[in-house]
Amino acid sequence: MNYLSKVFTLVALVAVLAACDDGDDGDRGPQGDAGADGAAGLNSLTRQTDLAVGSAACPTGGVLIESGLDVDASGTLEDSEVTESSTLCAANSEFNFNRVASFLVCSQIDATCDTDEETAAEIVAASADGLTLIYSDSPREEIGFVDITDPTNPVGIATVALSGEPTSVAVTNGFAVVGVNTSSDFINVDGELAVFDIATRALVTSIDLGGQPDSVAASPDGSYVVIAIENERDEDLGDGAPPQLPAGELIIVDSAGDPATWGTRTVDLTGLADLYPTDPEPEYVDINADNLAVVTLQENNHIVVVDITDGSIVSEFSAGAASLTQIDLTEEDPAIISQTETPATPILREPDGVAWINSQLFATADEGDLDGGSRGFTVFNIAGDVVFTSGNSNDHLTARLGHYPDGRSGNKGNEPENAEVGMFGNELLLFINSERSSLIFVYNVADPANPELKQILPAGVGPEGGLAIESRNLLVVASEEDNRGDKIRSVLNIYQYDQTLPSYPTLVSVDRTDGTPNPWSAMSGLAADTSVDYLMYAVEDSFYGSNRIFVMDISQQPAVIIDEITLVDSNDVFAGIDTVAVAAGTAADDPARLDVFDSEDLAALINADKTVNIDPEGIAQASDGGFWVASEGAGTVGDAGRPVNSLNFVFKTDVNGVIEDVVTLPDAINAQQLRFGFEGIAEFDGSAYVAFQRVWSGLGDTNVRIGIYSVADDAWTFLFYPLETPTSQNGGWVGLSDITALGGGEFLVVERDNQGGPDAAIKRLYTFDVTGLSDGDTVTKTLVRDLVPDLQASGGLIAEKVEGSAVTLNGDVYIINDNDGVDDNSGESQLLNLGDIL
Repeated sequence: MNYLSKVFTLVALVAVLAACDDGDDGDRGPQGDAGADGAAGLNSLTRQTDLAVGSAACPTGGVLIESGLDVDASGTLEDSEVTESSTLCAANSEFNFNRVASFLVCSQIDATCDTDEETAAEIVAASADGLTLIYSDSPREEIGFVDITDPTNPVGIATVALSGEPTSVAVTNGFAVVGVNTSSDFINVDGELAVFDIATRALVTSIDLGGQPDSVAASPDGSYVVIAIENERDEDLGDGAPPQLPAGELIIVDSAGDPATWGTRTVDLTGLADLYPTDPEPEYVDINADNLAVVTLQENNHIVVVDITDGSIVSEFSAGAASLTQIDLTEEDPAIISQTETPATPILREPDGVAWINSQLFATADEGDLDGGSRGFTVFNIAGDVVFTSGNSNDHLTARLGHYPDGRSGNKGNEPENAEVGMFGNELLLFINSERSSLIFVYNVADPANPELKQILPAGVGPEGGLAIESRNLLVVASEEDNRGDKIRSVLNIYQYDQTLPSYPTLVSVDRTDGTPNPWSAMSGLAADTSVDYLMYAVEDSFYGSNRIFVMDISQQPAVIIDEITLVDSNDVFAGIDTVAVAAGTAADDPARLDVFDSEDLAALINADKTVNIDPEGIAQASDGGFWVASEGAGTVGDAGRPVNSLNFVFKTDVNGVIEDVVTLPDAINAQQLRFGFEGIAEFDGSAYVAFQRVWSGLGDTNVRIGIYSVADDAWTFLFYPLETPTSQNGGWVGLSDITALGGGEFLVVERDNQGGPDAAIKRLYTFDVTGLSDGDTVTKTLVRDLVPDLQASGGLIAEKVEGSAVTLNGDVYIINDNDGVDDNSGESQLLNLGDIL
């Protein structure tokens, strides 16, 4: 019996006891004489029937409880004896969304996505039965069809070419209606509504729109299709600001009957907004069950509600501004996430996507465009009153999950793009798609004035359109960014709502003393504590300045960053290294190699507060309780495009992160520096072992180096590790990422290629033993695990950079990926426990 059944059984037993009938008492006899017993009453019976997920009575699953009297004295409650019934549905907290698949849009071009051609799934709709998805693909000027009969295994059906750029798609009465931009320029605007039969994918008709469409929405009753005619401005004209005519408008299509008979009506939106009344630029539209359309005029920071039955304007109002505190407004290089600033004035919301919560309330995703973007979402009523605003909470949540895009701090932060609402079980849920952090915030809006955060879901880069398929307990989100060179592919993210525990996030952080989350990202090296079984350490790489060590409690799910240790040069150990000595490896007779690393370079690595800006790629706990940190060098000797401005360093710190010693490579090795240097570090038998990432061919090497620094001898020796030959369909290289000491001379290493998604091929764990080996020997490696299946299990794309590995005291092996500081990256960080696999 599962947990829910046990709970329901207990509840049912309580109900039985309360309803039990012992029979009527007999008449009271004369005083002094006992009265005769009354007739025995009928026994009360109950029965319960499990209800599956998706049942009409309990979409979330549960139990049907029926009761009645045992009229035929059979001891079994028959159908004819049932007098009362009730249902107990599963607790909503036990139903969650998990990503079960990511459909690669590029697979519609090539089955394995072996193509550089750009795609972009922007807006997604579904057939009435929820079995077929239809998405818009702007770069390829087409729409795509995907079979999700099995949502865990979506299959591309076909693509259909259009006459121009699709801007949106919706479904009504068995037809896919597609807004198509056929404008020749920003002044000579034109467009059409292309109507396709979903079953045959044939074009049924095209309706001239007379302008450039953006959002398309269909009414729930199938009577209307509404198109926001944006007639967007030329952002390169002057300062790019409105007004730029021609003005946009709203078009209503009466969509009952044969599409050939559909007619159109126009709603004039000029003269409403205060900012640019002649240039409304409607952005997004959604329709409720009362056939009221809510329309965002993003650049105008304005919202209009229209009765589409007659085209009348019900209300129109400014979206207003949000007063924010404790956000990050500054973009540093290297990055520093500091959510401690307050804008001088309130920030205009400038909403993009909008979705009705009920007949009176709707939610806006306040993305921003010109001067706004309040980094969250807002719930309005039809009159324009703010019912709820999320303030800084979305930015803070992204920082807590390692998804904060610091490169957008000076703009719009996490940048909420779109909103969707769906009823799942008895949960009314609001989904907010965060474009720059590639997250989906899920809120229970049973009380829209107090949305309750339910979950945060990972997505492909740039989530745009969202679709709740309530009948199938599915959520689909289209992520539009696609760049093979950046290891980004456009996908349709598919999430299942069921009783599975949430699989994401895998790592979160606690608050700092100022109440803001301890921000983290770009995790590289990983190490387990050598005496406490639930503690683990990680480091952030050079994307961030004032580098830190993170202390993680892995006994919790998700794991929790409970502390941060900032690396500091309090005693000027780093500042005092002999730059002449470390530069001496630049042969004096070769001017091209002079000053590869000088005092100016060193000064740039140490901040005024003695924190350091290095490139931590590996970490290990030292035998004295302090830490070893491997910092990768920056630049390649002889490469004018990537000049050397940092060497490879081994830092030894105390338990508080204070630098105690700094070690670099021998001069002759530094003289041939390749930018792919130190990646991982481990301690064994009085020495620090460092894994180089790639082969330094300038040294005549054919295999990658494992450097061994003897603390007692202050000397280096080297072993060599044979890397696999790249096998990715996209080429690339293979290198090492981390190294862990297992004891007895055995080590674990991460070997990976530099490919992600469908191009990823080599993500592996190997072991090797150094027992009996001498300087210059080549190790023999043994395959422990192919990590590709583990990385695929999350339902997302395979991460390129599996950067960290660690082994706990109980033998469990952990890995983590580097999310590149959410720069050209979804920000997804997977801290995975592979179990005792050694």
